[in-house]
Amino acid sequence: MKTWMAAVCIVVALTSCATRDDAQTALQDADRAMGASAVKTLRYAAFGAGWGFGQAYRPGMPWPRANVSSYTRVLDYVNNASREEQVRSRAEPTGGTALPLWGDQRTIALWRDGLAWNVNGTTASPSPRDAMARAHDYWISPHAVVKAGMKQAATVAKDGKYRVVSFTQPGLFKASAWIGPEGYVERVDSVQSNPVLGDMLTITTYDSWRDFGGVKFPTRIRQTMGGHPVLDLFVSEVAANSADAIDIPADVREPREKVTSERAASGVWFISGGSHNSVLIEMADHVMLVESPLYDGRMLPVLEEIAKLAPGKPLRYVINSHHHFDHSGGLRTAASTGATLVTSELARAWWQDTLANPNTIAPDAFARSGGRVTVIGVDGQRTFADARRTVQVLELEGSVHSQGFLAVWLPRERILIEADAYTPGPPNAPPPVSPNANNVNLVDNIERLQLNPQLILPLHGRMVEAAELYKAVGRGS
Repeated sequence: MKTWMAAVCIVVALTSCATRDDAQTALQDADRAMGASAVKTLRYAAFGAGWGFGQAYRPGMPWPRANVSSYTRVLDYVNNASREEQVRSRAEPTGGTALPLWGDQRTIALWRDGLAWNVNGTTASPSPRDAMARAHDYWISPHAVVKAGMKQAATVAKDGKYRVVSFTQPGLFKASAWIGPEGYVERVDSVQSNPVLGDMLTITTYDSWRDFGGVKFPTRIRQTMGGHPVLDLFVSEVAANSADAIDIPADVREPREKVTSERAASGVWFISGGSHNSVLIEMADHVMLVESPLYDGRMLPVLEEIAKLAPGKPLRYVINSHHHFDHSGGLRTAASTGATLVTSELARAWWQDTLANPNTIAPDAFARSGGRVTVIGVDGQRTFADARRTVQVLELEGSVHSQGFLAVWLPRERILIEADAYTPGPPNAPPPVSPNANNVNLVDNIERLQLNPQLILPLHGRMVEAAELYKAVGRGS
């Protein structure tokens, strides 16, 4: 953590090293060498490896690796838009990446005019939490970073054979583009805002440049984020100025996080409406929240819903099921309220260090609060109880999804709250031919802990009777 944070400081410091005129000369040289001004759109195909960013099996470990058999990216420099399509398969069995244990997964991710969305078949789904990250990825591509630097108050510094041009894209990132002696952008160091890591360093290298019909482009692209690899691509095809239109679907033009709540038991609410759920538990003089996912944009309306459901009761504890970034991206938001964060003992020290990182590029609720955070760990089991109810936080053992994997058990209500170990399918769907290994592991843990759940509140999907879980693993009718 300290190593890449030190590198963040170096990137930021480089933004004040020399004059704007010298920087513009360096960028103009790069423009001529790369043919950047002549490129209106760019499409390239590649293959290689990718990693599941934020999905490490254990806190602090590298992200889990995947094989990328097909990768295609379109960059539209006229409309400031991008489209990324890839086919991935697992290269290692553990870690939380959403890839299936067997077979390929195709993903299509798009961005234009500050909006992000995903496409699955013919369905376009807004993805507002990814908007800033995709804007960053677009602008640090080799031709775009030259175009962006020309519009900003860039400066330049000499580092060996490189001219390092630095600038800030306000509200999005700080970048330093390393321009080699041939005029090619060979590396970009950038700092962007991340909901978990705060100011996060990304290092992208562009190697082995070739001429593709008058446009220069690298044939090897490598990238690290947060100190670990996320991409290693071998580029096989490049086409400039093709007619690859990226239009914004009507249903993603005004993305909003929908927050709904449903009573699961007296003083227990299932908060859903989006891709990730939370559960509110009312105690005698305070409330507890299970899961604070995604980012400020999700969690701020969830906090508003909590205030409506339990007016006058402070949020004292927020329980994090596991450290994966989609399930913990709202922890900084929760910490801004003064709530104590409850995570696994395995992850506690990592969270203390991570939450101490600054977030200066696009300050979030926690950065704006100026507050401090208390993190407590669960080693096996921890009980919270008062005159109203008992809440047990239990560690799930043996999962290939995550270590330090927590579930929450309400013994009186016979409610089990869990994430990713079981996501219910559509109502009345037949059980899978081969039971999901994560589902089987959850049932094994239920039996080991001698629980007898009646209701399961999953942190993805719909609230279900526990009988549906047993049916899914072939142990029910």
